[in-house]
Order: sequence, then C-alpha cells, then structure tokens
Amino acid sequence: MRQMAHAMMAVPDHDEWARDSFITSFKSHISVTVTPGNKVAMERRVLPAFRKEKGRDPTSRAELRKAMEKDTYHQAWGSLMRVAQEQMWDSIEGSVARQLPGLIQTAKTLKPKGSLRLAENLVLPRYLSEIDNHCMPGSYGAEVCKDDVRAGAIYDRGAFAYHLGARGAAHDANGRVLAAFLLGTYPQQKPRRILDMGCSVGHMTTGLANYFPDAEIHAIDIGAAMLRYAHARASALGKPIHFAQQSAEKTDYPDGHFDLIVSSNLFHETSRTAAPAILKECRRLLRKGGVIAHMEVPVRYADMELYNQVMRGWQTYYNGEPFWDAVCSTDMVALARDAGFAEARSGYVKRSADPVNDPRTFAAAPSEGNDYRWILTGTR
Repeated sequence: MRQMAHAMMAVPDHDEWARDSFITSFKSHISVTVTPGNKVAMERRVLPAFRKEKGRDPTSRAELRKAMEKDTYHQAWGSLMRVAQEQMWDSIEGSVARQLPGLIQTAKTLKPKGSLRLAENLVLPRYLSEIDNHCMPGSYGAEVCKDDVRAGAIYDRGAFAYHLGARGAAHDANGRVLAAFLLGTYPQQKPRRILDMGCSVGHMTTGLANYFPDAEIHAIDIGAAMLRYAHARASALGKPIHFAQQSAEKTDYPDGHFDLIVSSNLFHETSRTAAPAILKECRRLLRKGGVIAHMEVPVRYADMELYNQVMRGWQTYYNGEPFWDAVCSTDMVALARDAGFAEARSGYVKRSADPVNDPRTFAAAPSEGNDYRWILTGTR
C-alpha cells in the first residue's frame, strides 16, 4: 500500500521511492521470514543450554533475554532489525532534506485551519532530549532552521514505513480504532472538546476528527517542528485542529476544560516518573463525567509468555525505545486510580474495528500477533 499524498508530504522521487521500497521489503522479510527463527533457536539451543547450566527453565524476562542474547541467530536477527531501522530513517531524512525549503514555504502559504500555538522557551524533558526515540534522527524536538518542519516531515513517512502500511493509506487507523472503542463503550458521550496528548504529526488526531466532526479538537506535542508540520498537514486535509506546544505533564489549559482526553503511544515515549504526572494532569483537565482513553503498544507483559516478552522488550535495549519495558510491565490501571480515576480499567480493542458499522468494546485478552490495541480508560 502506498501512503496517501497530501500538500505537506515530502514526496519521494524515483530513486528515493525505489530505496524506500527495498527497505520496506527488507523489513517485511525480517518480520515474516527471519523473526520466527528466534523461537526455534530458543527451543533447540537456548533452553537446553539454560537447563543444563541451571537445572531449570528461566523464571523471568531478564533471565531469558540474557540467555537469548548469547545465541548467534538471535544476534544476527537483532543486527538486521537495527540496520533496517537506521536505513529507513536515513532514506527518508535524505528525501526530506532535499525538499525542506519547499515544505517550509508550503506550510506558510497553505490556508490555515484551526490554530498553532508555539512556546518560546519550552525545555524538552530528558526522556526526549537525551535519545533519538526509535532511532529517528533528532527525535521529536530537533530544529535545524527557521520555521522548521523537518521532524514532522520525517516522522510522517517514517511512521507509515515502520508499520509497513498496516494502518491505512492515511496512517490513521489508531484514530479509527479509538473511535470504534469510544462509540461502542461510551455511546452516550458527545464530546464538545477533545485533547490529543503527544499528537506528533496528528495521524490519530485527524483520524479521530472524522468521527467527531462537531467537536473542538486540540492536540499537543513537545516539538515545534513537529507541530508546524502537523498544523499544515491538518490544514491541507481540511481539519480545523488546534495545535499547541506543551508537555503533557503540565499544560496551560484550565481545570475541567475537556470532555475527552486521548493519546496513542504516548506513555512508552515518556518515563516512569512522567506517567503518573500525565495521568494527574488528565484528571485536572477532564470535566465531571468526561473520559480518558489512552492507547498503547499492543502488549501487556502480564498477558504474554516469557518468549514474547523478550521479543517485544528487544525494543527497549536496542531500538531507541527505553521505556517500552516500563509501560508494558507497569500497572497503568493502578496509576490511573492513584491519579483519581476510581473506575479506571484496561482492555484490548481489535485493530480492524470499524467505528461506523462495527464499534468494538473491550476484549479481555489480546489475540495472537498484533491484531489488538491496548487501551487504558477511565471517567471522572
């Protein structure tokens, strides 16, 4: 599937498209053909060696991970995964750099919809400033020139490539899944004002806007270049969304300002100390009777066998996702209840959920593979 083009996209030329196609095929080959060999390696070599040395099976994720890391097949797989990730970003970054002056000009000339509010002296938290999240050069907060949109342009295409087009041509499947959950679980809710925390370039935000057309939608992120791009992208798509550069830990909106607060993959990009602060801020911002719905990576370690925990947790150690393990192993429901959401709960929603014809409520447990998204929800 090719990504849906829009006025703000850095469209690849022939050679860039060929390179991107190779990298996508390479990543798909690793996922489909190479990755399953890890389980074979575990069963045939890793576990027998561990049992011979310890006289028992591994009892923790850490034990199995360290044992797996000694196996040459697992090492080779990890090298391929990391190389593919770096090649993906390198290819897209070069394409964006070639077109950056034109993208900046387009962002200035598009008829604006909604609004854009940037902060003058916002300091990025260390959990974003100290690393290149998911190996993206400069992460979310980098700026390389005046009126920069580079980070957003890179992320727009990179996120689509990373997921191999599985979230649709507009890469808005998370918005559709969340809408299906909300319409199926809270049919009485008619939100007048919505906040999307950690919106990046607004993939989910614009997707969600399709199902709540009468709502006033706000979206925040930490990076100015990301938000300039997000606002221009939303304007190009005809979505009047209000973007603001703010930290989800502490915003400047008044108490009880929102009927619905959402996010997609926010918490695995924060930290153990930031997560409680964000949930407390949600509690402050939500009106009485309002709803939070935070969607995260499709995995809870409590619902998985050790092998799958190790394979998921590889991201934490080798792919620029240092808080992946944390969010997958933390009791997020308990954190939400501590923040004041007495009826907080979590569950899984099918990734293919259709908001209009087949709205979905929680499933008790995930299916095999990536067919479900995990959602933390609560009401005030």
